Amino acid sequence: MNSTGRRAFFRRFMGGLAATVALPPVISERDWRSGARVPRLPKLSEAPPDEAYWRLVAQQFSLRAGLVMMNAANLCPSPYQVAQSVNRLTADVDGDASFQNRAKFGPLRESARQRLAAYVGADPDEIAITRNTSEGNNTVVNGLVLGPGDEVVIWDQNHPTNNLAWDVRADRYGFRVKRVTTPSSPGSEAELVEPFLQAFTPDMRVLAFSHVSNVSGVALPAQQLCDRARERGIFTLVDGAQTFGALRLDLHGMGCDAFTGSSHKWFVGPKEAGVLYVRRDRVPEIWPSDVGVGWQAALQNGAQKFENLGQRDDAAVAAMGTTVAFHETIGIDAVEVRVRQLADALKQGLSAAIPDIRFHTPLDPQLSAGVVVFLPANADAGQLFEVLYSDHKIAGAAMGGEFTGVRLSPHIYNTMAEVERVIDVIAALA
Repeated sequence: MNSTGRRAFFRRFMGGLAATVALPPVISERDWRSGARVPRLPKLSEAPPDEAYWRLVAQQFSLRAGLVMMNAANLCPSPYQVAQSVNRLTADVDGDASFQNRAKFGPLRESARQRLAAYVGADPDEIAITRNTSEGNNTVVNGLVLGPGDEVVIWDQNHPTNNLAWDVRADRYGFRVKRVTTPSSPGSEAELVEPFLQAFTPDMRVLAFSHVSNVSGVALPAQQLCDRARERGIFTLVDGAQTFGALRLDLHGMGCDAFTGSSHKWFVGPKEAGVLYVRRDRVPEIWPSDVGVGWQAALQNGAQKFENLGQRDDAAVAAMGTTVAFHETIGIDAVEVRVRQLADALKQGLSAAIPDIRFHTPLDPQLSAGVVVFLPANADAGQLFEVLYSDHKIAGAAMGGEFTGVRLSPHIYNTMAEVERVIDVIAALA
Protein backbone atom coordinates (compact mmCIF):
# COMPACT_ATOMS: atom_id res chain seq x y z
CA MET A 1 0.00 0.00 0.00
CA ASN A 2 1.47 3.38 -1.01
CA SER A 3 1.34 6.50 1.16
CA THR A 4 -1.72 7.84 -0.66
CA GLY A 5 -3.53 4.58 -0.04
CA ARG A 6 -2.52 4.62 3.61
CA ARG A 7 -3.92 8.12 4.03
CA ALA A 8 -7.19 6.92 2.54
CA PHE A 9 -7.10 3.97 4.94
CA PHE A 10 -6.73 6.29 7.90
CA ARG A 11 -9.61 8.45 6.73
CA ARG A 12 -11.76 5.31 6.62
CA PHE A 13 -10.43 4.11 9.96
CA MET A 14 -11.26 7.40 11.63
CA GLY A 15 -14.60 7.84 9.93
CA GLY A 16 -17.47 7.68 12.38
CA LEU A 17 -15.24 7.04 15.40
CA ALA A 18 -15.44 10.51 16.86
CA ALA A 19 -17.81 13.42 16.63
CA THR A 20 -16.50 16.96 16.69
CA VAL A 21 -16.07 18.38 20.17
CA ALA A 22 -16.98 22.02 20.71
CA LEU A 23 -14.02 23.26 22.75
CA PRO A 24 -14.44 26.21 25.09
CA PRO A 25 -12.06 29.13 24.73
CA VAL A 26 -8.52 28.02 25.51
CA ILE A 27 -7.04 29.40 28.73
CA SER A 28 -3.26 29.52 28.58
CA GLU A 29 -0.82 28.68 31.33
CA ARG A 30 2.95 29.02 31.24
CA ASP A 31 5.02 25.84 30.97
CA TRP A 32 7.63 26.13 33.75
CA ARG A 33 10.29 24.33 31.70
CA SER A 34 10.15 26.16 28.38
CA GLY A 35 8.36 29.37 29.23
CA ALA A 36 5.90 28.66 26.40
CA ARG A 37 2.18 29.24 26.70
CA VAL A 38 0.34 25.93 27.05
CA PRO A 39 -3.41 25.62 26.37
CA ARG A 40 -5.30 24.41 29.40
CA LEU A 41 -7.18 21.18 28.78
CA PRO A 42 -10.95 21.57 29.12
CA LYS A 43 -13.09 18.84 30.62
CA LEU A 44 -14.66 16.66 27.96
CA SER A 45 -18.29 17.16 27.07
CA GLU A 46 -20.64 14.26 26.43
CA ALA A 47 -19.52 14.06 22.81
CA PRO A 48 -16.66 11.64 22.06
CA PRO A 49 -13.33 13.39 21.47
CA ASP A 50 -12.10 14.02 17.93
CA GLU A 51 -8.55 14.52 16.65
CA ALA A 52 -8.71 18.23 17.48
CA TYR A 53 -9.23 17.33 21.13
CA TRP A 54 -6.41 14.78 21.13
CA ARG A 55 -4.07 17.35 19.58
CA LEU A 56 -4.94 19.58 22.51
CA VAL A 57 -4.14 16.69 24.88
CA ALA A 58 -0.78 16.26 23.15
CA GLN A 59 -0.01 19.92 23.82
CA GLN A 60 -0.18 19.19 27.56
CA PHE A 61 3.17 17.37 27.23
CA SER A 62 6.46 19.15 26.55
CA LEU A 63 7.78 16.58 24.09
CA ARG A 64 10.53 17.68 21.72
CA ALA A 65 9.29 18.93 18.37
CA GLY A 66 9.29 16.18 15.74
CA LEU A 67 9.68 13.35 18.26
CA VAL A 68 7.17 10.50 18.10
CA MET A 69 7.27 8.98 21.59
CA MET A 70 5.75 5.48 21.57
CA ASN A 71 7.37 3.92 24.61
CA ALA A 72 4.59 4.09 27.21
CA ALA A 73 5.29 0.48 28.19
CA ASN A 74 8.59 1.69 29.64
CA LEU A 75 8.47 5.40 30.51
CA CYS A 76 6.04 8.24 29.81
CA PRO A 77 6.40 11.99 29.99
CA SER A 78 4.19 13.77 32.50
CA PRO A 79 1.74 16.50 31.47
CA TYR A 80 2.73 19.99 32.48
CA GLN A 81 0.12 20.05 35.29
CA VAL A 82 1.85 17.13 37.00
CA ALA A 83 5.36 18.42 36.29
CA GLN A 84 4.41 21.82 37.69
CA SER A 85 2.93 20.24 40.81
CA VAL A 86 6.11 18.24 41.48
CA ASN A 87 8.28 21.28 40.78
CA ARG A 88 6.31 23.64 43.02
CA LEU A 89 6.11 21.21 45.93
CA THR A 90 9.80 20.31 45.66
CA ALA A 91 10.71 23.99 45.69
CA ASP A 92 8.45 24.46 48.70
CA VAL A 93 10.37 21.80 50.65
CA ASP A 94 13.73 23.14 49.51
CA GLY A 95 12.68 26.57 50.73
CA ASP A 96 11.52 25.32 54.13
CA ALA A 97 12.25 21.74 55.22
CA SER A 98 10.87 22.28 58.71
CA PHE A 99 8.43 19.83 60.28
CA GLN A 100 5.90 22.65 60.42
CA ASN A 101 6.05 23.40 56.71
CA ARG A 102 6.12 19.75 55.67
CA ALA A 103 3.03 18.98 57.76
CA LYS A 104 0.95 19.83 54.68
CA PHE A 105 2.11 16.65 52.97
CA GLY A 106 0.18 14.33 55.28
CA PRO A 107 -3.23 15.57 54.09
CA LEU A 108 -1.96 15.76 50.49
CA ARG A 109 -0.84 12.12 50.68
CA GLU A 110 -4.19 10.99 52.05
CA SER A 111 -6.04 12.98 49.41
CA ALA A 112 -3.93 11.26 46.75
CA ARG A 113 -4.70 7.88 48.33
CA GLN A 114 -8.43 8.53 48.21
CA ARG A 115 -8.29 9.63 44.58
CA LEU A 116 -6.18 6.60 43.63
CA ALA A 117 -8.60 4.25 45.39
CA ALA A 118 -11.56 5.65 43.46
CA TYR A 119 -9.52 5.58 40.23
CA VAL A 120 -8.77 1.83 40.48
CA GLY A 121 -12.05 0.71 42.06
CA ALA A 122 -10.83 0.04 45.60
CA ASP A 123 -11.07 1.46 49.12
CA PRO A 124 -8.44 3.84 50.54
CA ASP A 125 -7.33 1.42 53.27
CA GLU A 126 -6.47 -1.10 50.52
CA ILE A 127 -4.05 1.28 48.77
CA ALA A 128 -0.34 1.77 49.48
CA ILE A 129 1.55 4.45 47.55
CA THR A 130 4.80 2.71 46.66
CA ARG A 131 7.76 3.65 44.49
CA ASN A 132 6.92 1.49 41.45
CA THR A 133 5.51 -1.84 40.28
CA SER A 134 8.74 -3.63 41.12
CA GLU A 135 8.51 -2.63 44.78
CA GLY A 136 4.87 -3.67 44.93
CA ASN A 137 5.56 -7.06 43.36
CA ASN A 138 8.48 -7.75 45.67
CA THR A 139 6.45 -6.71 48.71
CA VAL A 140 4.02 -9.54 47.92
CA VAL A 141 6.68 -12.01 46.80
CA ASN A 142 8.65 -11.59 50.02
CA GLY A 143 5.70 -11.02 52.32
CA LEU A 144 3.59 -14.15 51.86
CA VAL A 145 4.38 -17.09 54.13
CA LEU A 146 5.46 -19.96 51.87
CA GLY A 147 7.57 -23.06 52.37
CA PRO A 148 8.32 -26.62 51.23
CA GLY A 149 5.34 -28.30 49.59
CA ASP A 150 3.78 -25.02 48.43
CA GLU A 151 3.47 -24.11 44.75
CA VAL A 152 3.47 -20.72 43.04
CA VAL A 153 2.18 -20.60 39.47
CA ILE A 154 3.38 -17.75 37.26
CA TRP A 155 3.06 -16.76 33.60
CA ASP A 156 6.31 -17.18 31.70
CA GLN A 157 5.69 -13.75 30.12
CA ASN A 158 5.84 -11.95 33.47
CA HIS A 159 8.26 -9.13 34.18
CA PRO A 160 11.33 -10.27 36.19
CA THR A 161 9.94 -8.66 39.36
CA ASN A 162 7.01 -11.06 39.14
CA ASN A 163 9.05 -13.91 37.71
CA LEU A 164 12.71 -14.16 38.75
CA ALA A 165 11.81 -12.65 42.13
CA TRP A 166 9.76 -15.78 42.85
CA ASP A 167 12.72 -18.00 41.87
CA VAL A 168 15.05 -16.19 44.27
CA ARG A 169 12.58 -16.53 47.14
CA ALA A 170 11.92 -20.19 46.29
CA ASP A 171 15.64 -20.95 46.43
CA ARG A 172 15.69 -19.63 49.97
CA TYR A 173 12.45 -21.09 51.36
CA GLY A 174 12.02 -24.28 49.39
CA PHE A 175 8.66 -23.83 47.65
CA ARG A 176 8.15 -24.66 43.98
CA VAL A 177 7.62 -22.21 41.11
CA LYS A 178 5.72 -23.49 38.09
CA ARG A 179 5.68 -21.53 34.82
CA VAL A 180 2.69 -21.52 32.48
CA THR A 181 3.08 -21.03 28.74
CA THR A 182 0.15 -19.71 26.72
CA PRO A 183 -0.33 -20.11 22.92
CA SER A 184 1.94 -17.89 20.82
CA SER A 185 -1.04 -16.84 18.68
CA PRO A 186 -4.06 -17.05 20.97
CA GLY A 187 -7.43 -17.01 19.26
CA SER A 188 -9.65 -16.61 22.29
CA GLU A 189 -9.66 -15.86 26.00
CA ALA A 190 -10.40 -19.53 26.65
CA GLU A 191 -7.09 -20.48 25.03
CA LEU A 192 -5.32 -18.18 27.48
CA VAL A 193 -7.17 -19.37 30.57
CA GLU A 194 -6.94 -23.13 30.00
CA PRO A 195 -3.13 -23.53 30.48
CA PHE A 196 -3.43 -21.91 33.91
CA LEU A 197 -6.33 -24.12 34.94
CA GLN A 198 -4.32 -27.18 33.95
CA ALA A 199 -1.54 -26.02 36.29
CA PHE A 200 -3.82 -25.82 39.35
CA THR A 201 -3.02 -28.39 42.04
CA PRO A 202 -4.04 -28.84 45.69
CA ASP A 203 -0.58 -27.50 46.69
CA MET A 204 -0.96 -24.26 44.75
CA ARG A 205 -0.89 -21.20 47.02
CA VAL A 206 -0.31 -18.28 44.62
CA LEU A 207 -1.15 -17.33 41.04
CA ALA A 208 0.92 -14.39 39.78
CA PHE A 209 0.53 -12.95 36.29
CA SER A 210 0.82 -9.78 34.24
CA HIS A 211 -2.46 -8.17 33.25
CA VAL A 212 -0.80 -7.35 29.91
CA SER A 213 2.60 -8.77 29.01
CA ASN A 214 5.34 -6.22 28.46
CA VAL A 215 7.17 -8.61 26.10
CA SER A 216 4.31 -9.70 23.81
CA GLY A 217 1.41 -7.34 24.42
CA VAL A 218 -0.94 -10.27 25.16
CA ALA A 219 -3.72 -9.38 27.62
CA LEU A 220 -4.88 -12.06 30.02
CA PRO A 221 -8.55 -12.28 31.12
CA ALA A 222 -7.75 -11.27 34.69
CA GLN A 223 -11.21 -11.55 36.17
CA GLN A 224 -11.68 -15.10 34.90
CA LEU A 225 -8.33 -16.19 36.31
CA CYS A 226 -8.91 -14.47 39.64
CA ASP A 227 -12.39 -15.97 39.97
CA ARG A 228 -11.11 -19.49 39.36
CA ALA A 229 -8.24 -19.00 41.79
CA ARG A 230 -10.48 -17.57 44.50
CA GLU A 231 -12.75 -20.65 44.28
CA ARG A 232 -9.72 -22.65 45.44
CA GLY A 233 -8.42 -20.18 48.04
CA ILE A 234 -5.41 -19.29 45.87
CA PHE A 235 -3.83 -15.84 46.37
CA THR A 236 -3.71 -13.80 43.14
CA LEU A 237 -1.13 -11.13 42.33
CA VAL A 238 -1.78 -9.11 39.15
CA ASP A 239 1.06 -7.02 37.73
CA GLY A 240 -0.74 -4.03 36.23
CA ALA A 241 2.29 -2.13 34.94
CA GLN A 242 0.81 -2.13 31.41
CA THR A 243 -2.78 -1.33 32.38
CA PHE A 244 -2.61 1.13 35.30
CA GLY A 245 -3.23 4.47 33.56
CA ALA A 246 -4.21 2.87 30.25
CA LEU A 247 -7.45 1.02 31.03
CA ARG A 248 -10.36 1.59 33.37
CA LEU A 249 -9.80 -0.62 36.40
CA ASP A 250 -12.24 -2.06 38.91
CA LEU A 251 -10.07 -4.08 41.27
CA HIS A 252 -13.00 -5.15 43.43
CA GLY A 253 -14.70 -6.40 40.30
CA MET A 254 -11.52 -8.05 39.03
CA GLY A 255 -11.38 -10.04 42.25
CA CYS A 256 -7.59 -10.04 42.60
CA ASP A 257 -5.94 -10.15 46.02
CA ALA A 258 -3.11 -7.80 45.06
CA PHE A 259 -2.46 -5.46 42.15
CA THR A 260 0.62 -3.37 41.36
CA GLY A 261 1.29 -0.43 39.07
CA SER A 262 3.82 2.30 38.29
CA SER A 263 3.13 6.00 38.00
CA HIS A 264 5.85 6.59 35.40
CA LYS A 265 4.28 4.46 32.66
CA TRP A 266 0.74 4.81 31.26
CA PHE A 267 -0.41 6.78 34.30
CA VAL A 268 1.86 9.65 33.08
CA GLY A 269 2.48 10.57 36.70
CA PRO A 270 5.51 11.52 38.78
CA LYS A 271 8.63 9.38 38.62
CA GLU A 272 9.43 6.90 41.41
CA ALA A 273 5.86 6.50 42.58
CA GLY A 274 3.45 3.61 42.24
CA VAL A 275 0.47 1.83 43.69
CA LEU A 276 0.00 -1.44 45.57
CA TYR A 277 -3.53 -2.67 46.15
CA VAL A 278 -4.12 -5.44 48.67
CA ARG A 279 -7.66 -6.67 49.30
CA ARG A 280 -8.65 -5.77 52.85
CA ASP A 281 -9.00 -9.31 54.19
CA ARG A 282 -5.64 -10.31 52.68
CA VAL A 283 -3.58 -7.51 54.23
CA PRO A 284 -2.79 -9.48 57.45
CA GLU A 285 -1.35 -12.38 55.40
CA ILE A 286 1.52 -10.30 53.97
CA TRP A 287 4.54 -9.33 56.06
CA PRO A 288 5.95 -5.89 55.15
CA SER A 289 9.43 -5.57 53.69
CA ASP A 290 10.12 -2.32 55.54
CA VAL A 291 9.41 -1.33 59.13
CA GLY A 292 10.34 2.09 60.42
CA VAL A 293 9.16 5.29 62.05
CA GLY A 294 5.39 5.41 62.38
CA TRP A 295 4.99 1.64 62.22
CA GLN A 296 2.19 1.37 64.77
CA ALA A 297 0.14 4.02 63.00
CA ALA A 298 0.74 2.35 59.65
CA LEU A 299 -0.26 -1.02 61.06
CA GLN A 300 -3.66 0.34 62.01
CA ASN A 301 -4.40 1.62 58.50
CA GLY A 302 -4.59 -1.46 56.31
CA ALA A 303 -2.33 -1.41 53.27
CA GLN A 304 -0.43 1.59 54.62
CA LYS A 305 1.77 -0.88 56.47
CA PHE A 306 3.40 -1.55 53.06
CA GLU A 307 4.58 2.06 52.64
CA ASN A 308 6.50 2.43 55.90
CA LEU A 309 9.51 3.43 53.81
CA GLY A 310 11.11 6.32 55.66
CA GLN A 311 11.61 9.70 54.01
CA ARG A 312 9.75 9.90 50.71
CA ASP A 313 9.68 12.29 47.79
CA ASP A 314 6.66 14.09 49.23
CA ALA A 315 6.13 16.07 46.03
CA ALA A 316 5.88 12.92 43.92
CA VAL A 317 3.49 11.24 46.36
CA ALA A 318 1.21 14.30 46.43
CA ALA A 319 1.30 14.61 42.63
CA MET A 320 -0.29 11.18 42.31
CA GLY A 321 -3.55 12.94 43.12
CA THR A 322 -2.83 15.61 40.51
CA THR A 323 -2.36 12.85 37.93
CA VAL A 324 -5.70 11.24 38.76
CA ALA A 325 -7.32 14.64 38.25
CA PHE A 326 -5.66 14.88 34.82
CA HIS A 327 -7.12 11.51 33.79
CA GLU A 328 -10.52 12.52 35.12
CA THR A 329 -10.47 15.71 33.05
CA ILE A 330 -10.14 13.66 29.88
CA GLY A 331 -12.31 10.82 31.18
CA ILE A 332 -10.98 7.42 32.24
CA ASP A 333 -13.07 5.64 29.63
CA ALA A 334 -11.97 8.09 26.93
CA VAL A 335 -8.32 7.35 27.77
CA GLU A 336 -8.88 3.60 27.34
CA VAL A 337 -10.76 4.09 24.08
CA ARG A 338 -7.93 6.25 22.76
CA VAL A 339 -5.18 3.83 23.81
CA ARG A 340 -6.99 0.99 22.06
CA GLN A 341 -7.78 3.13 19.04
CA LEU A 342 -4.13 4.08 18.52
CA ALA A 343 -2.88 0.51 19.01
CA ASP A 344 -5.53 -0.92 16.66
CA ALA A 345 -4.74 1.67 13.99
CA LEU A 346 -1.05 0.85 14.29
CA LYS A 347 -1.66 -2.89 13.96
CA GLN A 348 -4.12 -2.58 11.11
CA GLY A 349 -1.98 -0.06 9.25
CA LEU A 350 1.20 -2.14 9.55
CA SER A 351 -0.69 -5.27 8.47
CA ALA A 352 -2.00 -3.51 5.37
CA ALA A 353 1.34 -1.91 4.51
CA ILE A 354 3.63 -4.92 5.16
CA PRO A 355 1.97 -8.23 4.23
CA ASP A 356 4.77 -10.39 5.65
CA ILE A 357 4.96 -8.65 9.02
CA ARG A 358 4.78 -10.84 12.13
CA PHE A 359 2.94 -9.73 15.26
CA HIS A 360 3.57 -11.16 18.71
CA THR A 361 0.62 -9.07 19.87
CA PRO A 362 -2.84 -10.39 18.96
CA LEU A 363 -4.66 -8.31 16.37
CA ASP A 364 -7.86 -8.97 18.30
CA PRO A 365 -8.32 -5.94 20.62
CA GLN A 366 -10.02 -8.21 23.18
CA LEU A 367 -6.72 -10.04 23.64
CA SER A 368 -4.45 -6.99 23.82
CA ALA A 369 -4.33 -3.37 24.95
CA GLY A 370 -1.79 -0.64 24.16
CA VAL A 371 1.41 -2.65 23.71
CA VAL A 372 2.25 -3.65 20.10
CA VAL A 373 5.19 -5.98 19.37
CA PHE A 374 6.02 -6.83 15.75
CA LEU A 375 8.81 -7.55 13.28
CA PRO A 376 8.80 -7.32 9.47
CA ALA A 377 10.17 -10.44 7.78
CA ASN A 378 13.98 -10.54 7.57
CA ALA A 379 14.33 -7.37 9.66
CA ASP A 380 16.78 -7.06 12.53
CA ALA A 381 14.88 -5.87 15.58
CA GLY A 382 17.80 -4.07 17.20
CA GLN A 383 18.82 -2.33 14.01
CA LEU A 384 15.24 -1.29 13.20
CA PHE A 385 14.81 0.06 16.73
CA GLU A 386 17.96 2.18 16.41
CA VAL A 387 17.21 3.47 12.90
CA LEU A 388 13.67 4.46 13.87
CA TYR A 389 15.07 6.77 16.53
CA SER A 390 18.34 7.96 15.00
CA ASP A 391 16.98 8.68 11.51
CA HIS A 392 13.26 9.26 12.10
CA LYS A 393 12.88 10.31 15.78
CA ILE A 394 10.47 7.47 16.55
CA ALA A 395 11.09 6.11 20.06
CA GLY A 396 10.08 2.57 21.00
CA ALA A 397 11.87 -0.48 22.38
CA ALA A 398 13.69 -3.53 21.05
CA MET A 399 12.58 -6.93 22.37
CA GLY A 400 14.67 -10.09 22.34
CA GLY A 401 14.38 -13.81 22.90
CA GLU A 402 11.17 -15.59 22.01
CA PHE A 403 9.44 -12.28 21.34
CA THR A 404 12.16 -10.64 19.25
CA GLY A 405 10.78 -7.53 17.60
CA VAL A 406 10.12 -3.84 17.97
CA ARG A 407 7.71 -2.71 20.66
CA LEU A 408 5.67 0.43 20.11
CA SER A 409 3.18 1.57 22.73
CA PRO A 410 1.35 4.76 21.73
CA HIS A 411 -0.49 6.83 24.30
CA ILE A 412 -2.79 9.83 24.61
CA TYR A 413 -0.02 12.29 23.67
CA ASN A 414 0.20 10.64 20.23
CA THR A 415 -1.96 11.60 17.28
CA MET A 416 -3.31 9.57 14.39
CA ALA A 417 -1.06 11.59 12.10
CA GLU A 418 1.92 10.27 14.07
CA VAL A 419 0.64 6.70 13.78
CA GLU A 420 0.37 7.19 10.01
CA ARG A 421 3.91 8.60 9.91
CA VAL A 422 5.25 5.59 11.84
CA ILE A 423 3.58 3.16 9.44
CA ASP A 424 4.99 5.01 6.40
CA VAL A 425 8.51 4.92 7.87
CA ILE A 426 8.44 1.24 8.83
CA ALA A 427 6.91 0.27 5.46
CA ALA A 428 9.73 2.11 3.69
CA LEU A 429 12.36 0.37 5.84
CA ALA A 430 10.84 -3.13 5.59
